[in-house]
Amino acid sequence: MSDEGKDKENKGLQSISSPLPLILSVFPSSLIPHRSSLPPMLVLVINCGSSSLKLDLIETEDGGTKASGVVERIGAVTALARLTVGEGKAERFPLDAPDHARALDQMLKRLREHPELAGVAVGAVGHRVVHGGERFAESVVVDEEVRDAILDAFDLAPLHNPANLKGIEAARAAFPDVPHVAVFDTAFHQTLPPEAYLYAIPRRLYRRYGIRRYGFHGTSHRYVSRRLVEAAGLDPQRHRIITLHLGNGCSACAVRDGKSVDTSMGMTPTGGMVMGTRCGDLDPGVVFELLEKDELTPAEVHTQLNRFSGLLGLSGYAADMRDLLAEAAGGDVRCREAIDVFCYRARQVIGSYLATLGGCDAIAFTAGIGENSPEVRAGICAGLEGLGIQIDSAANEAAVGTEARISTEGASIPVWVVPTNEELVIARDAARLAAQR
Repeated sequence: MSDEGKDKENKGLQSISSPLPLILSVFPSSLIPHRSSLPPMLVLVINCGSSSLKLDLIETEDGGTKASGVVERIGAVTALARLTVGEGKAERFPLDAPDHARALDQMLKRLREHPELAGVAVGAVGHRVVHGGERFAESVVVDEEVRDAILDAFDLAPLHNPANLKGIEAARAAFPDVPHVAVFDTAFHQTLPPEAYLYAIPRRLYRRYGIRRYGFHGTSHRYVSRRLVEAAGLDPQRHRIITLHLGNGCSACAVRDGKSVDTSMGMTPTGGMVMGTRCGDLDPGVVFELLEKDELTPAEVHTQLNRFSGLLGLSGYAADMRDLLAEAAGGDVRCREAIDVFCYRARQVIGSYLATLGGCDAIAFTAGIGENSPEVRAGICAGLEGLGIQIDSAANEAAVGTEARISTEGASIPVWVVPTNEELVIARDAARLAAQR
């Protein structure tokens, strides 16, 4: 940090002043900067939902998280917040947060007042942005042009991009003198070939409205695929990988030689595999049946397919896989069927990506379900032994929330659990671009 930055404040999350105007910079999303290639920097990573704000304070040199927090129920009479600093216990407290700007302001105030963070300085702010359309294949420094492009993508991600932009605007007001970097969920999938991203509809709809497959969870698939190459000892330049991001939202990705060549989510995050409350792939005729038979409005159909379908809709009980597994163990038939459908659809995706890639060098499970549910992983891989996928039961049961190989030694396709770290990817992109400004 410069002497000028040190002198600005005696304590707190200082802003490093920028004597030069920010310019639009890019850093190839096909690469993840390693610690040795990055300048030491403290980066604030922000992820905003419609009524939530998540932040992480990450040191890029060692990848460690100095603090993390989340605010929920923004806009309600009382918001709920949780803050963890270093190795300390999580502190929970109510918050006056009528909007994202106020929520961020209150959380930053708490961070500044914490004795463990006295004197630290934020060098850049990284923002998760869900949809970049076809415009962004890489992370970018936010300027007014980038802001307008995020605004233009509101129609493609009406539930996500508006909230992401609120977070950017609030953070730019709080940190006006440091670079702000947008990291897009869709960027990693911009390498999809036309045969993978085009829908078989009149081409004018693609040209006019941008209706095509975009894919999401790109930051997670990017991190996990790179980490899997290292863990499995694969050739960084030549490999075929399948990554499965299984949480409340689920997606799969086929990666060839470091590039995404297919992914399960579509124009929106509704498509693809069965998810917590989203239906996944669906015959379009179902929409017309709902409009006619149930006399629903388009908005009501959208709500049905995004908030009341998936595991929740199938089970009639819960969207959380942990709850479904517990009930299924007790004999609940609908919960068992919901789990079986979930595993079946994921198994289908693996099979289709084996065909897409012409084989596979390794498979990785990640995210909440993928990292922590041996039963679901085993259910997805069941019946794939003839394709070279053989799960080691003991290794699978032991791999909960930790990186580990869970396939047998003799399996021709290694299967791994690789915990994702999207925040670290965002922080390192932000640090690289801040250094290049």
